[in-house]
Amino acid sequence: MCGITGWIDWRKDLTGYPSILENMTETLHLRGPDASGTWISQHCALGHRRLSVMDPENGAQPMVRKQGDYTYTIVYNGELYNAPELKKELELRGHHFRTTCDTEVLLVAFIEWGRACVDRLNGIFAFAAWNDQEQSLYLVRDRLGVKPLFYSHQNSVLLFGSEPKAILAHPDFEAEVGAEGLAEIFAVGPARTPGHGIYRNMSELKPGQCAVFDRNGLSIRTYWKLESHQHSDDIAATALQVQQLLRDTSQRQLVSDVPICTLLSGGLDSSALTALASAHYKESGQGALHTFSVDYKDNDKHFKANIFQPNSDAPWIKRMTEYLGTEHHYIEFDTPELVESLKTAVFARDTPGMADVDGSLYLFCREIKKEATVAISGEAADEIFGGYPWFHNEEALGANTFPWSLKLNNRVDLLAPDLVDWIKPVEYVHNRYQQALSEVPRLAGETQQQNRMREMSYLNITRFMPTLLDRKDRMSMAVGLEVRVPFCDHRLVEYVWNIPWEIKTSGDREKGILRKALKGVLPEDVLTRKKSPYPKTHNPNYLAAVRKWVLEILDDPSSPLLPFIDVKKIRALASSETNDFDLPWFGQLMTGPQLFAYLAQVDTWLRSYKISIR
Repeated sequence: MCGITGWIDWRKDLTGYPSILENMTETLHLRGPDASGTWISQHCALGHRRLSVMDPENGAQPMVRKQGDYTYTIVYNGELYNAPELKKELELRGHHFRTTCDTEVLLVAFIEWGRACVDRLNGIFAFAAWNDQEQSLYLVRDRLGVKPLFYSHQNSVLLFGSEPKAILAHPDFEAEVGAEGLAEIFAVGPARTPGHGIYRNMSELKPGQCAVFDRNGLSIRTYWKLESHQHSDDIAATALQVQQLLRDTSQRQLVSDVPICTLLSGGLDSSALTALASAHYKESGQGALHTFSVDYKDNDKHFKANIFQPNSDAPWIKRMTEYLGTEHHYIEFDTPELVESLKTAVFARDTPGMADVDGSLYLFCREIKKEATVAISGEAADEIFGGYPWFHNEEALGANTFPWSLKLNNRVDLLAPDLVDWIKPVEYVHNRYQQALSEVPRLAGETQQQNRMREMSYLNITRFMPTLLDRKDRMSMAVGLEVRVPFCDHRLVEYVWNIPWEIKTSGDREKGILRKALKGVLPEDVLTRKKSPYPKTHNPNYLAAVRKWVLEILDDPSSPLLPFIDVKKIRALASSETNDFDLPWFGQLMTGPQLFAYLAQVDTWLRSYKISIR
């Protein structure tokens, strides 16, 4: 994995501004700690920071290749899991390769098939390819949006980057936020509407989109989206197909020239990927697989089961590591470093995020990086197979809003009246929700219940999953760790999307069809374990620490947060010994402590990025 950035400007000769490109590129050094490269022509400047995973000796970028009278240059962040097949096909078409890295395969694929090359790619990727003869830039983002790609198009100038910070580094771009951006932060956040970059004049290429920028301007098209079809397989055939797809994508994603590990919680998803990886390691003679888990000091004393976290991970991790014989690493954090990581997480995202859920993942990835460069993780299984509690809760199913954000009115009540009047948060969220529903690819003949579950699946895949993929990308890449997500293979997502809800919940269980698909792969008790999400701290010291931080912010008259919140109500909440946000106000994990932490992150973001409100 890497970081990419670029600047196309039809008004200037960019060869006279190398330092600007270098500064933009350098902002991404954490994503690519192993090497740096830039390429500049009259109107196009491309930058790259590299994390070496495949062919470390020969995979430098930007990569340039000539074909006849044409010169092509590419910067690329990602992994192509079908690179071997593409390479064979391209060799049969007369192309010769100088490296064993997938960057060259991607560049040659672009040379051979042009913009249609994207339809042949299986992987996670964001790339920019420059055709010097045509004076055009081709920007592409993978189908599920695993890899990020932001851009700013103003008049005859295009800026782009793997993260907002690369664009913010350009001297002509201002760190401004308007009403929409504030609505995203205070009403939608820590989620983000697809395509929204938060900052004024900054957007995000949506998952499954590609764009062309030339002298005629910027044109964007969708090359992939979910499509609804009748599902003809019975339960047994469906389970077999799911298992085969999962085996195939898992094996493809274990290819690397550097050490690989898995993230293991003892839950269904991470245990399945770990079991498949462990079997592959044994079959290929690679020895014991390394696995990692995260927990918090004294969580065993303070953990209290609830509907969202029914049990602790520790016994299940032990069960799986003994069952598979992995080399396991237990990682544990205490409250002070967890609180400190809240600021680091803001700088990794360039916006406020999922509070300690982000920060703990950053710390976790930092420890993993000491032993491995690539990790396998179970993101997306709950979204595509319907595993979250809100898929099975009548209140959430009947709510006319996003099911992971049912306490919007409570949140709005804590905002300053002037801000509420300006951004109209309830109306804004409602419009975003209706926009999402209008996109759902319906299937004729479905019952009302089947149609609602299709809506829920679409909302989760296109609105909630990106929040977790953003989190995983930013926190892992902030320490130079590449995380792969096999459940995001588009072939698997396409297939599962059309599995009827009654088959998805076979055996009257959430993710029932996945459990059937994993028969023989996992022990029976792990197969039937109730879902438990990514662990968070239950230590009361954490709540005390973030309360104290918020009260310090409220006592600081220079705090940029104060104009946006109802100071009196936040103070009363932070001073109270009770927790009025005892149920999640976002997702499953973000309750009272995370509300305070999120406000602290907003304050850090506004101060550190010197945000102008327009």
